[in-house]
Amino acid sequence: MRRIPAADWFRVRRVGDDVTWIDEPWIREFYRCNIWHVRGRDRDLLIDSGWGVVSLREQIPLLTEKPLVAVASHTHFDHIGGHHEFAERWVHAAEALPLARPDRVNTLVEPYVTDEVFEALPPEPYRSATYCPKAAPATRLLEDGDVVDLGDRMFEVIHTPGHSPGGIALFERKTGILFSGDIVYDGALVEDCPGSDAEAYVASMRRLLTLPVRVMHGGHFPSCPGERFRALIRSWLEAKGLEA
Repeated sequence: MRRIPAADWFRVRRVGDDVTWIDEPWIREFYRCNIWHVRGRDRDLLIDSGWGVVSLREQIPLLTEKPLVAVASHTHFDHIGGHHEFAERWVHAAEALPLARPDRVNTLVEPYVTDEVFEALPPEPYRSATYCPKAAPATRLLEDGDVVDLGDRMFEVIHTPGHSPGGIALFERKTGILFSGDIVYDGALVEDCPGSDAEAYVASMRRLLTLPVRVMHGGHFPSCPGERFRALIRSWLEAKGLEA
């Protein structure tokens, strides 16, 4: 399989509201994490950091223009690979350990990572057989109700266990923007991986449904408007024979 130069590894798209969507298009879509950059007055926000197989800081100048805090929606490998490149690293307390001491089991590298999840491989020296995110100990532990303050923008931390114990979403009430992580997005959800909790998943989905979301930016797949976001949750609950 061919290898892609570092300079061609990432794709960058502006989606409005001073939000930029960064991803790694050579990874197959199901395994491709969305990396979200939010511009703030006093500092910027990075939500998730991808696989870490190519340096974000070296390839995306936007990420070095001002102070930045890197928040992990959760600590599966595809969301925390680049966190070690940033001085400020925030994560929910329930997932501090995998961020600080990642291995191929606690970040779910095994059984998901093989060459088959790529359309083309990262540059040398990447090897799927030995890949593991680098340690990035948290500089702040988040809890439900905390606020990520960018100076002119405030994002509420919403603990959303279900997909993972310390999964979080970030909600900006002023604009109705929700960064949902992997608890919900416009694609096939993963509900049965190690650390998932079916009962907690239902509670998290019902809670998110109460939010006045205008647009959802998920951990995978394209963003969607609030109407679609609410329809996704209602359909998910109905498929389980549950009321919204």
